Amino acid sequence: MTAPLTNSRPVTVAVSLGARSYDIVIGRDVLSSLGARIAALRPGARAAIVTDRTVAGHWLAAAEASLGTAGIATSRIVVGEGEGSKSYQGLATVCEGLIAARIERNDLVVALGGGVVGDLAGFAASVLRRGVDFVQVPTSLLAQVDSSVGGKTGINSPQGKNLVGAFHQPVLVIADTAVLDTLSPRQFRAGYAEVAKYGLLGDAGFFGWLEANAPEIFAGGGAREHAVATSCRAKAAIVARDERETGERALLNLGHTFGHALEAATGFSDRLYHGEGVAVGMVLAAELSAELNLIGTGEVERIARHLATVGLPTHLQDIAGFRQEGLADADRLMELMAQDKKVKRGRLTFIVLEAIGRAAIRSDIEPAVVRDFLARKLAG
Repeated sequence: MTAPLTNSRPVTVAVSLGARSYDIVIGRDVLSSLGARIAALRPGARAAIVTDRTVAGHWLAAAEASLGTAGIATSRIVVGEGEGSKSYQGLATVCEGLIAARIERNDLVVALGGGVVGDLAGFAASVLRRGVDFVQVPTSLLAQVDSSVGGKTGINSPQGKNLVGAFHQPVLVIADTAVLDTLSPRQFRAGYAEVAKYGLLGDAGFFGWLEANAPEIFAGGGAREHAVATSCRAKAAIVARDERETGERALLNLGHTFGHALEAATGFSDRLYHGEGVAVGMVLAAELSAELNLIGTGEVERIARHLATVGLPTHLQDIAGFRQEGLADADRLMELMAQDKKVKRGRLTFIVLEAIGRAAIRSDIEPAVVRDFLARKLAG
C-alpha cells in the first residue's frame, strides 16, 4: 500500500491496454481541466454531454464551461435519474439525441454522472455510428472507483442487470473528488461498498486501513483521495490482465451474484441501491465461504461489522420490505441468479473468500447448497 495522499496535486492512474490505454485523473477540482485534456487528446472534436437531471443541476455548467474555454463545441442530453434510465428506451433516447446533435465518429461523448449515466452513455457511444470515443466524468463514489473504469457498458433487461451491453473503453476518466461533496450520505455509503470490495478480494492491508480511516474518507480530504486512487489502481491492474473477463476479472464481482439478484427482486428501485446490494452480497459470499470451510466465522463477523459500522445493510432483513417481491423466496432468488452474466452452461459462478484479501472463482458449488443456504438466511 502507498501512503495516503497529502497534497492537492492530481494523481494519474494508467489503465494499460495497448492502443486502448487511457488515464484516470484523480483529485479535487480536476473537472476544470476536462476541456484542456480532451482538446489535447482529440483536437478539433466536438462533444455531447450525457447527464441526468440531478447532476446537471450541480456540474453541467462547470463541465460546459471547461469545454468551452478549450474551444470545444458542446451539446447536452439530460436523462432521468436512477436505474430506470438504463433501459432500451433510455438507450434510444440517448442515441437519437446524439444523432440529432450530429455527433460524428471523430467526436466524443462525455458521460457526466454516476454509474447509470456512465453505463448508458458508454453503451450508446459503442453503437453510435459503429463506435465513437467517450470520456467518463464519474460523479458518484461508486462510479469513480468501479463502473467508470474498465470499459463495461450496458443497460438492464427486465430479466436482469446489465444483460445487454458491450466492452467499450473510455479514452479518459476524470474523477473529481470534490463532486462527491454533493452526494447524499446514503449514496456515498453505497459507493463505499465497492471500495471495501477491493480490500476484501485482493488487499488485506487496504481493508485494515479502511477500518481505521473510514471516518476520514467520509469527511473528505486526503484519505478519500487515497481510497479512490487505491481502488482505481487495483481495478486497472486486473483490467489490464483480463480486459474481457475471461478469467481473473470475475473477482471484481465479489458480492455481485447475490447483489444483482436482490436488485432485480426489488425492481431496480431506490429500495436498494447497487452498492447496498453489493454490501449484502459480500456478507452472503463471506457466510457461504465459511459454510464451505474456506474462512472462519471471525473473518465473516469482521467484514459484516465494518460494513455495518459505516451504515451499510449487511443482512437480507435490512432491505426495505424484504418479504415482498420474492426477497423471502429462495427459489425466486435462485431464478434471478441464474440470469447472471457469469453463468456458464447453466452453472453459477460464485466469488468466494479464502481470507480477507484473497478471493477465488468457484463454479463447482451445487445449486442445492446455495438454495438451502439462502433459505436459512431468509429465515433469519
